[in-house]
Amino acid sequence: MNLSQYRHIYFLGIGGIGMSALARWFLAKGFAVAGYDRTPTPLTQKLGEEGAEIHFEDDVALIPARFRENKAETLVVLTPAVPAAHAERQYLEREGFTIMKRSQVLGLLTQDQYLIAVAGTHGKTTTSSMVAHLLHHAGVSTSAFLGGISTDLGSNLLLPHQEEDRALCVVEADEYDRSFLTLHPDLAIVTSTDPDHLDIYGQKEALVESFRQFVGQIKPNGFLLLNHTADQTIAEAVHPTVTVIRYGLEGEELTVTDVRIADGAMRFSARGRNFQLPETALQVPGFHNVENVLAAAQAVALVGVPAQKIKAGIEEYTGVKRRFEKVFITENKVYLDDYAHHPREIEAFLRSVRALYPGKTLRVIFQPHLFTRTRDFLDGFSQSLSIADDVWLLDIYPARELPLPGVTSALLFDLLPGPRKRLLSKEDVLQELGKDLDFNVLATVGAGDIDTLVPEIKNLLEKKGHVVE
Repeated sequence: MNLSQYRHIYFLGIGGIGMSALARWFLAKGFAVAGYDRTPTPLTQKLGEEGAEIHFEDDVALIPARFRENKAETLVVLTPAVPAAHAERQYLEREGFTIMKRSQVLGLLTQDQYLIAVAGTHGKTTTSSMVAHLLHHAGVSTSAFLGGISTDLGSNLLLPHQEEDRALCVVEADEYDRSFLTLHPDLAIVTSTDPDHLDIYGQKEALVESFRQFVGQIKPNGFLLLNHTADQTIAEAVHPTVTVIRYGLEGEELTVTDVRIADGAMRFSARGRNFQLPETALQVPGFHNVENVLAAAQAVALVGVPAQKIKAGIEEYTGVKRRFEKVFITENKVYLDDYAHHPREIEAFLRSVRALYPGKTLRVIFQPHLFTRTRDFLDGFSQSLSIADDVWLLDIYPARELPLPGVTSALLFDLLPGPRKRLLSKEDVLQELGKDLDFNVLATVGAGDIDTLVPEIKNLLEKKGHVVE
Protein backbone atom coordinates (compact mmCIF):
# COMPACT_ATOMS: atom_id res chain seq x y z
CA MET A 1 0.00 0.00 0.00
CA ASN A 2 1.15 3.52 -0.84
CA LEU A 3 0.06 6.06 1.77
CA SER A 4 0.49 8.88 -0.73
CA GLN A 5 -2.81 7.87 -2.37
CA TYR A 6 -4.64 9.35 0.63
CA ARG A 7 -5.29 12.99 1.44
CA HIS A 8 -7.48 12.60 4.52
CA ILE A 9 -6.57 10.56 7.62
CA TYR A 10 -9.36 9.87 10.11
CA PHE A 11 -8.50 8.51 13.55
CA LEU A 12 -10.93 6.55 15.73
CA GLY A 13 -9.34 7.08 19.15
CA ILE A 14 -7.09 10.00 18.16
CA GLY A 15 -6.25 10.92 21.76
CA GLY A 16 -4.38 7.72 22.57
CA ILE A 17 -0.66 8.18 23.13
CA GLY A 18 0.32 6.00 20.15
CA MET A 19 -2.47 7.27 17.90
CA SER A 20 -1.64 10.92 18.61
CA ALA A 21 2.00 10.37 17.54
CA LEU A 22 0.78 9.02 14.20
CA ALA A 23 -1.67 11.91 13.85
CA ARG A 24 1.17 14.37 14.44
CA TRP A 25 3.25 12.64 11.76
CA PHE A 26 0.47 12.95 9.19
CA LEU A 27 -0.12 16.60 10.14
CA ALA A 28 3.58 17.34 9.71
CA LYS A 29 3.48 15.71 6.26
CA GLY A 30 0.61 17.90 5.11
CA PHE A 31 -2.33 15.47 5.33
CA ALA A 32 -5.76 16.60 6.52
CA VAL A 33 -6.29 14.97 9.92
CA ALA A 34 -9.49 14.54 11.91
CA GLY A 35 -10.68 12.15 14.57
CA TYR A 36 -12.93 11.04 17.39
CA ASP A 37 -12.07 10.43 21.01
CA ARG A 38 -14.14 9.83 24.10
CA THR A 39 -12.95 12.76 26.20
CA PRO A 40 -10.88 15.92 25.75
CA THR A 41 -7.34 15.75 27.14
CA PRO A 42 -4.20 17.90 26.94
CA LEU A 43 -3.13 15.64 24.03
CA THR A 44 -6.30 16.29 22.03
CA GLN A 45 -6.06 20.00 22.81
CA LYS A 46 -2.49 20.06 21.46
CA LEU A 47 -3.51 18.14 18.34
CA GLY A 48 -6.30 20.64 17.76
CA GLU A 49 -3.80 23.48 18.01
CA GLU A 50 -1.63 21.68 15.45
CA GLY A 51 -4.50 21.48 12.95
CA ALA A 52 -6.49 18.31 13.67
CA GLU A 53 -10.30 18.47 13.69
CA ILE A 54 -11.45 16.52 16.76
CA HIS A 55 -14.87 15.78 18.25
CA PHE A 56 -15.96 13.85 21.34
CA GLU A 57 -19.40 12.46 20.46
CA ASP A 58 -19.94 9.18 18.61
CA ASP A 59 -21.82 10.81 15.75
CA VAL A 60 -21.26 10.07 12.04
CA ALA A 61 -22.44 13.59 11.16
CA LEU A 62 -19.39 15.00 13.00
CA ILE A 63 -16.95 13.26 10.63
CA PRO A 64 -15.91 16.09 8.28
CA ALA A 65 -17.94 15.98 5.05
CA ARG A 66 -14.86 16.01 2.81
CA PHE A 67 -13.67 12.84 4.56
CA ARG A 68 -17.04 11.09 4.16
CA GLU A 69 -17.45 12.17 0.55
CA ASN A 70 -13.96 11.16 -0.62
CA LYS A 71 -13.80 7.52 0.33
CA ALA A 72 -10.92 6.68 -2.05
CA GLU A 73 -8.77 9.43 -0.54
CA THR A 74 -9.60 8.75 3.13
CA LEU A 75 -7.68 6.33 5.33
CA VAL A 76 -9.23 5.37 8.67
CA VAL A 77 -6.82 4.48 11.50
CA LEU A 78 -8.35 2.40 14.27
CA THR A 79 -7.24 1.63 17.81
CA PRO A 80 -8.39 -1.70 19.33
CA ALA A 81 -9.83 0.31 22.25
CA VAL A 82 -12.77 1.44 20.05
CA PRO A 83 -15.49 -1.23 20.42
CA ALA A 84 -17.19 -2.97 17.49
CA ALA A 85 -20.52 -1.40 18.50
CA HIS A 86 -19.18 2.14 18.03
CA ALA A 87 -21.52 3.93 15.60
CA GLU A 88 -18.80 5.70 13.61
CA ARG A 89 -16.79 2.50 13.31
CA GLN A 90 -19.84 0.61 12.07
CA TYR A 91 -20.58 3.34 9.50
CA LEU A 92 -17.00 3.40 8.17
CA GLU A 93 -16.90 -0.41 7.94
CA ARG A 94 -20.31 -0.59 6.27
CA GLU A 95 -19.42 2.08 3.69
CA GLY A 96 -16.21 0.27 2.73
CA PHE A 97 -13.61 2.81 3.84
CA THR A 98 -10.02 1.59 4.01
CA ILE A 99 -9.47 0.85 7.71
CA MET A 100 -6.13 -0.04 9.22
CA LYS A 101 -5.00 -0.61 12.80
CA ARG A 102 -2.48 1.82 14.21
CA SER A 103 0.14 -0.93 14.22
CA GLN A 104 -0.37 -1.64 10.52
CA VAL A 105 0.15 2.02 9.63
CA LEU A 106 3.27 2.14 11.81
CA GLY A 107 4.58 -0.92 9.98
CA LEU A 108 4.11 0.83 6.63
CA LEU A 109 5.76 4.05 7.81
CA THR A 110 8.84 2.25 9.10
CA GLN A 111 9.35 -0.47 6.48
CA ASP A 112 12.07 1.41 4.58
CA GLN A 113 13.85 2.82 7.65
CA TYR A 114 16.68 1.47 9.77
CA LEU A 115 14.35 0.47 12.57
CA ILE A 116 15.13 0.24 16.28
CA ALA A 117 12.10 -1.33 17.98
CA VAL A 118 11.75 -1.54 21.76
CA ALA A 119 9.41 -4.22 23.10
CA GLY A 120 8.56 -5.53 26.56
CA THR A 121 5.64 -5.80 28.93
CA HIS A 122 7.22 -2.95 30.86
CA GLY A 123 10.13 -0.58 30.33
CA LYS A 124 9.56 -0.02 26.63
CA THR A 125 8.35 3.60 26.81
CA THR A 126 11.28 4.78 28.91
CA THR A 127 13.83 2.78 26.93
CA SER A 128 12.56 3.91 23.52
CA SER A 129 12.53 7.54 24.70
CA MET A 130 16.12 7.09 25.90
CA VAL A 131 17.20 5.73 22.51
CA ALA A 132 15.49 8.61 20.69
CA HIS A 133 16.99 11.18 23.07
CA LEU A 134 20.53 9.81 22.79
CA LEU A 135 20.36 9.81 18.98
CA HIS A 136 18.82 13.29 18.84
CA HIS A 137 21.30 14.65 21.39
CA ALA A 138 24.18 13.24 19.33
CA GLY A 139 22.89 15.05 16.23
CA VAL A 140 21.76 11.91 14.40
CA SER A 141 18.77 12.54 12.11
CA THR A 142 16.07 10.36 13.66
CA SER A 143 12.34 9.83 13.67
CA ALA A 144 10.64 8.32 16.71
CA PHE A 145 7.13 7.19 17.63
CA LEU A 146 6.93 6.98 21.43
CA GLY A 147 4.35 5.74 23.92
CA GLY A 148 4.81 8.67 26.27
CA ILE A 149 5.66 12.37 26.26
CA SER A 150 9.43 12.75 26.38
CA THR A 151 10.28 15.70 28.60
CA ASP A 152 13.46 16.27 26.59
CA LEU A 153 11.67 16.32 23.22
CA GLY A 154 8.41 17.79 24.54
CA SER A 155 6.46 15.32 22.42
CA ASN A 156 5.72 11.68 21.64
CA LEU A 157 6.92 12.24 18.06
CA LEU A 158 10.39 13.09 16.80
CA LEU A 159 10.86 14.06 13.17
CA PRO A 160 14.24 13.84 11.42
CA HIS A 161 16.02 17.12 10.81
CA GLN A 162 16.78 16.05 7.27
CA GLU A 163 15.05 13.72 4.83
CA GLU A 164 17.05 10.62 3.99
CA ASP A 165 16.30 7.51 1.97
CA ARG A 166 17.00 5.25 4.94
CA ALA A 167 16.87 7.31 8.09
CA LEU A 168 16.98 5.94 11.60
CA CYS A 169 13.61 5.32 13.21
CA VAL A 170 12.81 4.42 16.83
CA VAL A 171 9.46 2.91 17.77
CA GLU A 172 7.83 1.53 20.87
CA ALA A 173 6.74 -1.98 19.86
CA ASP A 174 3.51 -2.84 21.66
CA GLU A 175 2.70 -6.47 22.45
CA TYR A 176 -0.97 -5.69 23.15
CA ASP A 177 -3.17 -7.30 20.45
CA ARG A 178 0.10 -8.62 18.93
CA SER A 179 0.57 -5.17 17.40
CA PHE A 180 4.37 -5.45 17.20
CA LEU A 181 4.12 -8.24 14.62
CA THR A 182 3.70 -5.57 11.92
CA LEU A 183 7.31 -4.48 12.54
CA HIS A 184 10.54 -5.83 11.01
CA PRO A 185 13.34 -4.19 12.98
CA ASP A 186 17.05 -4.05 12.27
CA LEU A 187 17.70 -3.82 16.02
CA ALA A 188 15.25 -4.91 18.71
CA ILE A 189 15.35 -4.46 22.47
CA VAL A 190 13.23 -6.74 24.66
CA THR A 191 13.04 -5.33 28.19
CA SER A 192 10.72 -7.93 29.76
CA THR A 193 8.29 -10.74 28.99
CA ASP A 194 6.39 -10.91 32.27
CA PRO A 195 2.77 -12.08 31.96
CA ASP A 196 0.37 -9.30 30.99
CA HIS A 197 -2.60 -8.78 28.67
CA LEU A 198 -3.89 -12.23 29.57
CA ASP A 199 -7.28 -11.08 28.29
CA ILE A 200 -5.64 -11.31 24.84
CA TYR A 201 -3.16 -14.14 25.32
CA GLY A 202 -4.89 -16.36 27.84
CA GLN A 203 -1.62 -17.66 29.30
CA LYS A 204 2.02 -16.68 29.58
CA GLU A 205 3.15 -19.24 27.01
CA ALA A 206 1.10 -17.54 24.28
CA LEU A 207 2.60 -14.18 25.24
CA VAL A 208 6.13 -15.58 25.05
CA GLU A 209 5.33 -17.13 21.67
CA SER A 210 4.35 -13.70 20.34
CA PHE A 211 7.73 -12.36 21.47
CA ARG A 212 9.38 -15.27 19.66
CA GLN A 213 7.55 -14.27 16.50
CA PHE A 214 8.57 -10.63 17.00
CA VAL A 215 12.29 -11.33 17.38
CA GLY A 216 12.03 -13.79 14.49
CA GLN A 217 11.23 -10.77 12.33
CA ILE A 218 14.54 -9.02 13.09
CA LYS A 219 16.24 -8.56 9.74
CA PRO A 220 19.30 -10.70 8.86
CA ASN A 221 22.56 -9.38 10.37
CA GLY A 222 20.55 -7.40 12.91
CA PHE A 223 20.74 -7.28 16.71
CA LEU A 224 18.63 -8.41 19.67
CA LEU A 225 19.32 -6.81 23.07
CA LEU A 226 17.69 -9.10 25.61
CA ASN A 227 17.14 -8.26 29.27
CA HIS A 228 18.34 -10.99 31.64
CA THR A 229 14.88 -11.18 33.29
CA ALA A 230 13.08 -11.87 29.99
CA ASP A 231 12.31 -15.39 28.79
CA GLN A 232 15.65 -16.44 27.32
CA THR A 233 14.09 -18.98 24.95
CA ILE A 234 12.90 -16.21 22.65
CA ALA A 235 16.52 -15.77 21.49
CA GLU A 236 16.25 -19.19 19.83
CA ALA A 237 13.79 -17.72 17.32
CA VAL A 238 16.11 -15.14 15.74
CA HIS A 239 17.65 -15.53 12.29
CA PRO A 240 21.06 -17.28 12.49
CA THR A 241 22.85 -14.06 11.47
CA VAL A 242 21.27 -11.95 14.25
CA THR A 243 23.61 -11.07 17.13
CA VAL A 244 22.09 -11.56 20.59
CA ILE A 245 23.43 -9.36 23.42
CA ARG A 246 22.11 -10.00 26.92
CA TYR A 247 22.08 -7.18 29.45
CA GLY A 248 21.56 -6.64 33.17
CA LEU A 249 23.06 -5.05 36.25
CA GLU A 250 25.52 -7.89 36.73
CA GLY A 251 26.95 -10.95 35.05
CA GLU A 252 26.03 -10.15 31.43
CA GLU A 253 27.99 -9.09 28.37
CA LEU A 254 26.26 -5.70 28.56
CA THR A 255 26.40 -4.61 32.20
CA VAL A 256 27.26 -1.92 34.72
CA THR A 257 29.74 -1.60 37.56
CA ASP A 258 29.72 0.47 40.73
CA VAL A 259 26.02 1.41 40.47
CA ARG A 260 24.91 3.57 43.38
CA ILE A 261 22.67 6.47 44.35
CA ALA A 262 24.42 9.76 45.03
CA ASP A 263 23.05 13.31 45.10
CA GLY A 264 19.68 12.08 43.85
CA ALA A 265 21.15 10.48 40.71
CA MET A 266 21.97 6.94 39.64
CA ARG A 267 25.74 6.74 39.14
CA PHE A 268 27.37 3.87 37.28
CA SER A 269 30.02 2.80 34.81
CA ALA A 270 29.18 0.48 31.93
CA ARG A 271 30.69 -1.83 29.34
CA GLY A 272 29.12 -3.47 26.34
CA ARG A 273 29.77 -4.58 22.77
CA ASN A 274 32.54 -2.27 21.52
CA PHE A 275 31.91 0.56 23.98
CA GLN A 276 32.63 1.57 27.56
CA LEU A 277 31.26 4.37 29.71
CA PRO A 278 33.20 5.95 32.56
CA GLU A 279 31.19 7.00 35.61
CA THR A 280 27.94 8.46 34.33
CA ALA A 281 25.09 10.16 36.20
CA LEU A 282 21.48 9.35 35.25
CA GLN A 283 19.11 11.91 36.77
CA VAL A 284 16.04 9.65 36.45
CA PRO A 285 15.97 7.43 39.58
CA GLY A 286 15.56 3.68 39.70
CA PHE A 287 17.79 0.64 39.24
CA HIS A 288 15.40 -0.50 36.51
CA ASN A 289 16.14 2.76 34.68
CA VAL A 290 19.86 1.98 34.80
CA GLU A 291 19.05 -1.25 32.94
CA ASN A 292 16.89 0.69 30.49
CA VAL A 293 19.59 3.25 29.72
CA LEU A 294 22.17 0.47 29.43
CA ALA A 295 20.17 -1.07 26.57
CA ALA A 296 19.63 2.35 24.98
CA ALA A 297 23.35 3.12 25.15
CA GLN A 298 24.24 -0.18 23.48
CA ALA A 299 21.67 0.41 20.74
CA VAL A 300 23.03 3.81 19.78
CA ALA A 301 26.62 2.56 20.06
CA LEU A 302 25.78 -0.12 17.49
CA VAL A 303 24.67 2.55 15.01
CA GLY A 304 27.85 4.54 15.48
CA VAL A 305 27.37 7.04 18.32
CA PRO A 306 30.68 7.38 20.22
CA ALA A 307 30.90 6.76 23.97
CA GLN A 308 31.57 10.38 24.91
CA LYS A 309 28.37 11.50 23.19
CA ILE A 310 26.42 8.67 24.83
CA LYS A 311 27.65 9.73 28.27
CA ALA A 312 26.77 13.38 27.61
CA GLY A 313 23.31 12.40 26.36
CA ILE A 314 22.58 10.22 29.39
CA GLU A 315 23.57 13.00 31.78
CA GLU A 316 21.13 15.40 30.08
CA TYR A 317 18.22 12.95 29.89
CA THR A 318 15.28 14.13 32.00
CA GLY A 319 12.73 11.36 31.43
CA VAL A 320 9.17 10.78 30.30
CA LYS A 321 6.02 12.31 31.71
CA ARG A 322 4.53 10.02 34.36
CA ARG A 323 7.63 7.81 34.59
CA PHE A 324 9.16 8.44 38.05
CA GLU A 325 8.18 12.07 37.56
CA LYS A 326 9.17 14.38 40.39
CA VAL A 327 6.14 16.66 40.63
CA PHE A 328 6.78 18.49 43.91
CA ILE A 329 9.80 18.62 46.22
CA THR A 330 10.39 20.53 49.44
CA GLU A 331 12.47 19.81 52.53
CA ASN A 332 9.48 18.07 54.15
CA LYS A 333 7.48 16.63 51.26
CA VAL A 334 8.15 14.82 47.99
CA TYR A 335 5.43 14.03 45.46
CA LEU A 336 6.11 11.54 42.65
CA ASP A 337 3.87 10.31 39.83
CA ASP A 338 4.34 7.07 37.92
CA TYR A 339 2.47 5.13 35.21
CA ALA A 340 3.19 1.71 36.77
CA HIS A 341 0.22 -0.64 36.40
CA HIS A 342 1.75 -4.15 36.59
CA PRO A 343 2.98 -5.69 39.88
CA ARG A 344 6.60 -5.88 38.70
CA GLU A 345 6.54 -2.25 37.60
CA ILE A 346 5.09 -1.16 40.93
CA GLU A 347 7.67 -3.19 42.85
CA ALA A 348 10.55 -1.73 40.82
CA PHE A 349 9.22 1.80 41.28
CA LEU A 350 8.55 1.53 45.02
CA ARG A 351 11.86 -0.20 45.79
CA SER A 352 13.65 2.60 43.95
CA VAL A 353 11.66 5.19 45.91
CA ARG A 354 12.72 3.46 49.14
CA ALA A 355 16.37 3.49 48.04
CA LEU A 356 16.18 7.17 47.06
CA TYR A 357 14.40 8.27 50.25
CA PRO A 358 15.53 5.83 52.98
CA GLY A 359 13.69 6.02 56.27
CA LYS A 360 10.90 8.24 54.90
CA THR A 361 7.20 7.42 55.29
CA LEU A 362 5.71 6.49 51.92
CA ARG A 363 2.06 6.86 50.92
CA VAL A 364 0.85 5.40 47.61
CA ILE A 365 -2.42 6.31 45.90
CA PHE A 366 -3.03 3.49 43.41
CA GLN A 367 -5.65 3.21 40.69
CA PRO A 368 -5.88 -0.36 39.31
CA HIS A 369 -6.08 -0.53 35.50
CA LEU A 370 -8.42 -3.10 33.87
CA PHE A 371 -10.66 -5.64 35.56
CA THR A 372 -8.83 -8.57 33.97
CA ARG A 373 -5.39 -7.38 35.07
CA THR A 374 -6.63 -6.81 38.62
CA ARG A 375 -8.17 -10.28 38.71
CA ASP A 376 -5.12 -12.01 37.19
CA PHE A 377 -2.50 -10.42 39.47
CA LEU A 378 -4.24 -9.87 42.82
CA ASP A 379 -1.45 -11.46 44.85
CA GLY A 380 1.24 -9.64 42.91
CA PHE A 381 -0.42 -6.26 43.46
CA SER A 382 -0.81 -6.98 47.17
CA GLN A 383 2.87 -7.89 47.53
CA SER A 384 4.21 -4.93 45.55
CA LEU A 385 1.98 -2.37 47.27
CA SER A 386 3.02 -3.71 50.68
CA ILE A 387 6.35 -1.92 50.16
CA ALA A 388 4.51 1.32 51.04
CA ASP A 389 3.64 2.37 54.59
CA ASP A 390 0.20 3.62 53.62
CA VAL A 391 -1.97 2.67 50.60
CA TRP A 392 -5.00 4.56 49.30
CA LEU A 393 -6.77 2.35 46.79
CA LEU A 394 -9.09 3.79 44.13
CA ASP A 395 -11.75 2.14 41.97
CA ILE A 396 -10.61 0.08 38.98
CA TYR A 397 -10.19 2.10 35.78
CA PRO A 398 -12.02 0.07 33.10
CA ALA A 399 -10.35 1.48 29.95
CA ARG A 400 -11.59 -0.76 27.12
CA GLU A 401 -13.29 -3.33 29.37
CA LEU A 402 -16.77 -3.93 30.70
CA PRO A 403 -17.04 -4.76 34.43
CA LEU A 404 -16.42 -8.34 35.52
CA PRO A 405 -18.82 -9.71 38.16
CA GLY A 406 -17.18 -9.70 41.57
CA VAL A 407 -13.97 -7.98 40.43
CA THR A 408 -13.60 -4.70 42.32
CA SER A 409 -10.89 -2.83 44.20
CA ALA A 410 -12.34 -4.30 47.41
CA LEU A 411 -10.88 -7.70 46.39
CA LEU A 412 -7.39 -6.23 46.37
CA PHE A 413 -8.05 -4.08 49.44
CA ASP A 414 -8.84 -7.16 51.53
CA LEU A 415 -5.49 -8.72 50.53
CA LEU A 416 -3.38 -5.69 51.42
CA PRO A 417 -1.39 -6.27 54.61
CA GLY A 418 -1.10 -3.73 57.39
CA PRO A 419 -3.57 -1.39 59.05
CA ARG A 420 -2.72 1.75 57.07
CA LYS A 421 -4.91 1.36 54.03
CA ARG A 422 -7.98 3.11 52.68
CA LEU A 423 -10.52 2.40 49.95
CA LEU A 424 -11.92 5.57 48.40
CA SER A 425 -13.15 7.11 45.18
CA LYS A 426 -11.01 9.27 42.94
CA GLU A 427 -13.40 12.16 43.59
CA ASP A 428 -12.65 12.07 47.34
CA VAL A 429 -8.83 12.06 47.11
CA LEU A 430 -8.24 15.80 47.28
CA GLN A 431 -10.59 16.38 50.18
CA GLU A 432 -9.15 13.48 52.19
CA LEU A 433 -5.57 14.42 51.35
CA GLY A 434 -6.22 17.94 52.59
CA LYS A 435 -7.14 16.45 55.98
CA ASP A 436 -4.20 14.03 56.18
CA LEU A 437 -0.68 15.03 55.16
CA ASP A 438 1.01 12.48 57.42
CA PHE A 439 3.70 11.30 54.97
CA ASN A 440 7.14 12.30 53.72
CA VAL A 441 6.80 10.85 50.21
CA LEU A 442 3.57 10.64 48.22
CA ALA A 443 3.23 8.69 44.97
CA THR A 444 0.27 8.51 42.60
CA VAL A 445 0.49 5.28 40.60
CA GLY A 446 -1.55 3.87 37.72
CA ALA A 447 -2.26 3.93 33.98
CA GLY A 448 -5.86 5.17 34.01
CA ASP A 449 -7.04 8.72 34.57
CA ILE A 450 -5.33 9.19 37.93
CA ASP A 451 -3.03 11.63 36.14
CA THR A 452 -5.88 14.18 36.12
CA LEU A 453 -5.35 14.50 39.88
CA VAL A 454 -1.68 15.39 39.56
CA PRO A 455 -1.93 19.17 39.04
CA GLU A 456 -4.57 19.45 41.77
CA ILE A 457 -2.49 17.45 44.25
CA LYS A 458 0.54 19.56 43.38
CA ASN A 459 -1.49 22.72 43.97
CA LEU A 460 -2.72 21.40 47.33
CA LEU A 461 0.82 20.56 48.44
CA GLU A 462 2.11 23.94 47.34
CA LYS A 463 -0.42 25.48 49.70
CA LYS A 464 -0.03 23.02 52.57
CA GLY A 465 3.11 20.99 51.94
CA HIS A 466 5.36 23.37 53.82
CA VAL A 467 3.84 22.14 57.09
CA VAL A 468 6.50 20.54 59.27
CA GLU A 469 5.36 17.28 60.93
